[in-house]
Amino acid sequence: MADAMVATGMLHPPAEPRSPVIRGIDRLSDLGGFVGALALVVMTGIVVFEVISRYVFNEPTSWVTEIGTYLFVAIVFFGMAPAQRANAHIQVEILVDSVSKPWRTRLELVTLWLGLVFVVFAAWHTARFTFLEYVHGARDWGLLGTPQWMPQIPMTLGLILFAAAILRDLHELRPPRSVAAQWIVPAVALSLMLALAFMGRSDWRIPGTRFDWGSILICAAIVVAMVAWSGWRIAAATVIAFGGLALIFYYSRGTSLLWLGSLLGLTLLVLLFAGVRVAFAMGLVGLLGLYFLLPQTQLPVLADRSWTSINSFTLTAVPSFVLMGALLVRSGITTELFDALVTWFGKTPGGLAHASVAASATFAAVCGSSLATAATLGSVAAPEMVRRGYSPRLTYGVVAAGATLGILIPPSIAMIIYGNVVGVAVTQLFLAGIIPGLLLSALFMVTVFVWGLVSPSAIPKGESYAWSRKLSSTVGVLPFLVLIAAVLGSLYLGIATPTEAGAIGAVAALGMALKRRRLDWDAFYACLIDTVKVTAFIMLIVVGAAIMSWVFDYLRLPRAMVQLVTDANLAPWLVFAIIVGIYLILGCFIESIAMMLMTLSVTFPVIVSIGLDPIWFGVVLVLLVEIGLVTPPVGLVLFVLKGMSNDVSLRDISYGVIPYIFVMLSFIWLLYFFPGIVTWLPQQVG
Repeated sequence: MADAMVATGMLHPPAEPRSPVIRGIDRLSDLGGFVGALALVVMTGIVVFEVISRYVFNEPTSWVTEIGTYLFVAIVFFGMAPAQRANAHIQVEILVDSVSKPWRTRLELVTLWLGLVFVVFAAWHTARFTFLEYVHGARDWGLLGTPQWMPQIPMTLGLILFAAAILRDLHELRPPRSVAAQWIVPAVALSLMLALAFMGRSDWRIPGTRFDWGSILICAAIVVAMVAWSGWRIAAATVIAFGGLALIFYYSRGTSLLWLGSLLGLTLLVLLFAGVRVAFAMGLVGLLGLYFLLPQTQLPVLADRSWTSINSFTLTAVPSFVLMGALLVRSGITTELFDALVTWFGKTPGGLAHASVAASATFAAVCGSSLATAATLGSVAAPEMVRRGYSPRLTYGVVAAGATLGILIPPSIAMIIYGNVVGVAVTQLFLAGIIPGLLLSALFMVTVFVWGLVSPSAIPKGESYAWSRKLSSTVGVLPFLVLIAAVLGSLYLGIATPTEAGAIGAVAALGMALKRRRLDWDAFYACLIDTVKVTAFIMLIVVGAAIMSWVFDYLRLPRAMVQLVTDANLAPWLVFAIIVGIYLILGCFIESIAMMLMTLSVTFPVIVSIGLDPIWFGVVLVLLVEIGLVTPPVGLVLFVLKGMSNDVSLRDISYGVIPYIFVMLSFIWLLYFFPGIVTWLPQQVG
């Protein structure tokens, strides 16, 4: 799955690095990935141990939740450098794809230097935050009373490695012209770290201004590094971009909330469309807001929000479900699942397309990721459908649409993050997604049927299979059904929480892969590293959104938005229609989870103010996010499928998914007028 992510990025894997500086950074990144993978194994193991100890022996532990959360923090922050090296961090590529290669390189250099500014500021304040926790003897509120500086060290080290990985990419994009220039940046970086360490806990503020010497030293060091490695033109462009934004923010302090909200939103969009990574863009908006828009600078919030947004046991389900999906792909059972469904749907008009939707829904019931579903079905179902004479547009359209079920049918990574952000029970969200997910799957099949009536040539005649073949193929996927029962059964029978169910599923998937002899040590380690990378880039977006949202909340922009809606006295359906329109527009350009996180601080209070149910909105929001996954020009599912097929154009894939987009939009309004479709099951179980 991570490979599919990388396929959507701008950078290509560079040639073997020549500089010893780059070789050293690569070794450190590999070490960070190894530590993250080891933390993932230990975290999964102790969570499963907790379930067995509690349910079988009635002896719940007092340490798994706390230790598991700290291991998750290590996975996230030690995974950031490997994710950067693999170019897994998400960006909007509209502008960079429309310019020539030399200008593309220049734009990439500027955006990476801007991202480095945010990461270095975050690393500095995280190091200070950790040191202060050590000095003050702060301890966790949990039963273990762990000294807080201990689990925060991976956060500091991970961000430092992340900054080094960004420097590596900058070096590879435009290598320095001389050997001496190569060593300038490491010397500057070491000098900066020593100077900041000497400053310690003090801000060393400049009297009568908002500025401090630490921030000035960081900016000066980055300027020197830019000139040494990327040249004065790139340095000038970056300084003008960042300095111009800083000036606008500086002179905007104390202005109206309308202007401040517009400034924050427009700045974010400008950075995104310029190609700045999504997490960096949100972090930079937060950084500028913290420094210039508040009554006093509050840069320590960078560290506080980086810690508090990740320090959550609920979020540990994310790497568990990602790992489970990776292991299932390795085991080859997804191919057998599709083959079994083909035998059952074979004679039906459009049988392979129906089988693709059913396989997507089934895989979604254990995976939780639309991109993993797209990568799996794109490699299994799509080539077989085209080979048997299905229209490429219908084939890739139905596979893309089916992939969106990965974050609607539980378990769902998007629902886990939504529940964690707004404080809604994840179990209730999972229950709420079951009926809409099954209904949407049925509507996709109806769409295939109608497509066949309108364009008979798009669907070849089906093939009939004997009952013996159907039964034998079904036996082959019984382990997959057992896995679904293990994950969802343990969840809804009260044996495990959503977080624990993911770990159980990952261990069960590992057992299936080992039994089928599809997994050696190298493949297992590759699954672990891929999981660490995917988890890191998702959680980096969570960190950037948390920092930006803090500025929004401090300025009371969500409250002002609610008041504006209340004063306008608009009908609830019209408010909802406006929100849907905003998400549709954003979904054309912005990655799905990033879009959800960057908007929730504003849209969620508005939704609650007009009387809509938070659980209902969670399902509807996931549907809107799904549409974003398949909407050009940024729909990641489309890019994943294009990366897996050299024979089908992105245009054909985009045209193929359009009917399903209209189906999903119609379905959203069906849920609005009949909310019981979403809320009935949670109410019965609750």
